[in-house]
Amino acid sequence: MAAVRAAADGAARTESAPSGPGRGLRAGALALGLALALIAALTAAVSLGATDIAPGHVWAVVLRRLGGTAPQPGTDDLIIWQLRVPRALLAACVGAGLGLVGTATQALVRNPLADPYLLGISHGASLGAVAAIVLGAGAGGALGFGLSAAAFAGALAAFALVWCLARRGGGFSPLRLVLAGVGIGQFLSGFTSYLVLQAGDEQQTRGVLFWLMGSLSGATWSALGLPALAVATGLLVLQARARAMNALLMGDETAAGLGIDVVRLRRELFAVTSLLTGVLVAVSGAIGFLGLMVPHLCRLLLGGDHRRLLPLSALTGALVLVVVDVVCRTALATQELPVGVVTALIGAPALLFILDRRVGAAG
Repeated sequence: MAAVRAAADGAARTESAPSGPGRGLRAGALALGLALALIAALTAAVSLGATDIAPGHVWAVVLRRLGGTAPQPGTDDLIIWQLRVPRALLAACVGAGLGLVGTATQALVRNPLADPYLLGISHGASLGAVAAIVLGAGAGGALGFGLSAAAFAGALAAFALVWCLARRGGGFSPLRLVLAGVGIGQFLSGFTSYLVLQAGDEQQTRGVLFWLMGSLSGATWSALGLPALAVATGLLVLQARARAMNALLMGDETAAGLGIDVVRLRRELFAVTSLLTGVLVAVSGAIGFLGLMVPHLCRLLLGGDHRRLLPLSALTGALVLVVVDVVCRTALATQELPVGVVTALIGAPALLFILDRRVGAAG
C-alpha cells in the first residue's frame, strides 16, 4: 500500500508541476491567502450594490444577527441580511462546487479540457428548469414542481440516461462516458430550445434565457441548505479518493496494477459529479467556464496532486464566482448581467493564457 501511495503521489507531483517561482509556493499559504481574499470578497459583495453600505456596518449587522440580537429598524438590516448575504454565500457555495466538479471531471475522463457540463447533466437540469418556467410549474403550476426541484429532476433523468449508455456491454471507459454525455446533452438541448420557442410571452422568454445563462438573483436563506450540504459532502467524498485520482494520471493499466479498481472509481466519480452538478445548476442556472478554468489555474500553481488540488479548487472557485457576481450586479446601472456571460468573458481569455503558458513550457 505504501508503494501504491508513493507511486500515485509521485505521478501527481510530476503531472502539471509548477515551474519557476510557483514551484516553492506552499499549498497552506495559498489556502490561507485565498481564504482571506474570499472573506474580503464576501464583504465587498454585501457592501456594494445599488445602495452602498460601509463594510463596518455590514459586519456589525452580521455579527448582531449571528448573536441572536433583534434586527434594528430600517432598510439596511433587510438589504444586508435578507438579500445580499444569502446571495454572496450562494455564490461562494456554487463556485466552490463548480471548482470541485471541474477537478473531478477532468480526473474522471483524464482530459484537462473536460468541464462539469461535458457529461450532459447540466443539459438535463436546464431542460427541467425551462419546462417548469414555460409550463408554469416554477410558479406552483399543475406539475407541482418548483424551479429548483424541476431542474434537479432533469439532472437525475440525464444522469440515468448517460449512466445506462456508458455502462452498456459492461464497460465504463472515458471515451464511452464522454460520447454518451455529449450525445444525451445535445439531444436534451434540442428539447430545451423547442420549449424556449414555446414560451408564452416575451417576458417569459427573457426569464428563461436569463436563467440559462446563469443567475444568483433568486438566492434566499432557504435555498442555501441543499447546495451547502452537497458541496461539503462532495468535498469529503472526493478528498477520500484523492490518492486514487492521482493514480488515474498514470493511465488505467498502471492504476489497476497499483491496486485501484478503475471501473468502480470512475462510477463513484461520475455519480458524485453528476449529482453535485445537478444541485448546483438547479440553484444557479448554467454557469460555464468556471469548472474548466479553475482546475487549470490551481494546477499551474500546485501541480496535479488531488489531495491539495481539490480544496484549493473549491476555494478558488468560490472566490472567483463571488467576484464575478459583484461585477454582474454593479457593472451596469440599469440591469443585471447574467453570470454566465461574465464568466465566459473572463474565462475564455484566462484559459487561452493558461494554455499558451502550458504549451510554451512543454515546448
